[in-house]
Amino acid sequence: MGNRFQAQDRFKDGAQFIGGQLRTGTSGHHHSVVDPATGEQVLDYELAGTADVDAAVAAARAAFPGWAGATPGERSDALHRFASVLAEQAEDFAGAESLQCGKPIKLSREFDVPGTVDNTAFFAGAARHLQGQSAGEYSGDHTSYVRREPIGVVGSIAPWNYPLQMAAWKVLPAVAAGNTIVLKPAEITPLTSLMFAQAAAAAGLPDGVVNIVTGTGREAGEHLVGHPDVAMTSFTGSTPVGRRVAELATATVKRLHLELGGKAPFVVFDDADLEAAVHGAVAGSLINSGQDCTAATRAYVQRPLYDAFVAGVADLMATVRIGDPFDPSTDLGPLVSHTQRDRVAGFVDRARSYATVVTGGRAPGGELERGAYYLPTLIAGAAQHSEAVQSEIFGPVLVVLPFDSDDEGIALANDTPYGLAASAWSRDVYRAGRATREIKAGCVWVNDHIPIISEMPHGGYKASGFGKDMSAYSFEEYTQVKHVMYDNTAVIRKDWHRTIFGDRT
Repeated sequence: MGNRFQAQDRFKDGAQFIGGQLRTGTSGHHHSVVDPATGEQVLDYELAGTADVDAAVAAARAAFPGWAGATPGERSDALHRFASVLAEQAEDFAGAESLQCGKPIKLSREFDVPGTVDNTAFFAGAARHLQGQSAGEYSGDHTSYVRREPIGVVGSIAPWNYPLQMAAWKVLPAVAAGNTIVLKPAEITPLTSLMFAQAAAAAGLPDGVVNIVTGTGREAGEHLVGHPDVAMTSFTGSTPVGRRVAELATATVKRLHLELGGKAPFVVFDDADLEAAVHGAVAGSLINSGQDCTAATRAYVQRPLYDAFVAGVADLMATVRIGDPFDPSTDLGPLVSHTQRDRVAGFVDRARSYATVVTGGRAPGGELERGAYYLPTLIAGAAQHSEAVQSEIFGPVLVVLPFDSDDEGIALANDTPYGLAASAWSRDVYRAGRATREIKAGCVWVNDHIPIISEMPHGGYKASGFGKDMSAYSFEEYTQVKHVMYDNTAVIRKDWHRTIFGDRT
């Protein structure tokens, strides 16, 4: 067993970060952060209540004029320092992320933390490019231009599957554009969000620019979304909760950004490289124990390759190393909690009545029994309308279905409410190109599944929400557009007043 991050010592002063300081919550209710690999408590803290949300919003509101008034260069410099602090603390961040989520340490070290550092560096550069549109004379002697301005206090809610990266995706574009923020992480995985805010303070971001309230969605989350001093809400999570967030935000006509559920199709045409597709399907479906909204969940395989694909995926899943997240050789850690493990098991158990569980379909025994582990699972023979195909399972489960024509494969890929991500596998550039055009998803990979980069947007279609994370598109989400128009003649003109109101001289 590897050395585990000491959370209780790090957060002895509380698990709320407001106005530049750690403090205890005031809800009167305690919560335990549990290591999902062992079931052991790693942190006990008092949850945030509505008073803590009010205090965090007040701190963000007080910090807004100064931060919004900083030059783009000053904000950029602060974010470059922020990236350096994150890089210096990389091992601590990796350890905390693996401890609270159960994800393999190699995933935290090679994906989560480096990706966050890179994202911070990207938005440090983006901060210098808060641009409107060029000036022009569009109406006679008047000159118009467009300003992009920060919105104000942003209230964001992040999920538990990628706590560090989600904190970055919420905080960075908002503060780069001159906003201040109150972030509510999931109460079961608050560690790296709190550390992220501490790192921002260590980098010199002013007190109140980044605030963290760690509480329940029902109390802290709903109060944050409905708060009258919050100008924008950004939420990542399930589609049903997203609908509730939208309902609350509508009452105060807030700007809204939603990244919701996914059920990514993995479409394999009959000219695909079978070995590559098999490896892509296993990696794409098991990333972060399948707790990824872009994970490959529905494999549609053209009939000539179907049997070989099923056999290949089952064989490769059997080689996946399941174990202690802090062992560098571990491929698959536990799910985030026993509750989530039991939810996934329920989907698979119900599927036995209408499909075949080819491999997996149970929790491992032995020394892993006390953790929230679940074996890599492959389901075949399910109908397109079935629960396993249509619902977001959010675990290490891949469902595979055959198709005949290209038309059918693309139609099946589009036949769920979701549209976050997808992949198409083919050696034919025209075939793959058609799939990228016709599959309704915010990202379509070709001959790969899962990679993301800071320069490119992430966000969905349909019930997967709207708005983009990462990239310049995300940066613009956190700005508002103002049209400025000058009459550029030497004298104040009155002729247009006469046109509208008549000659009253």
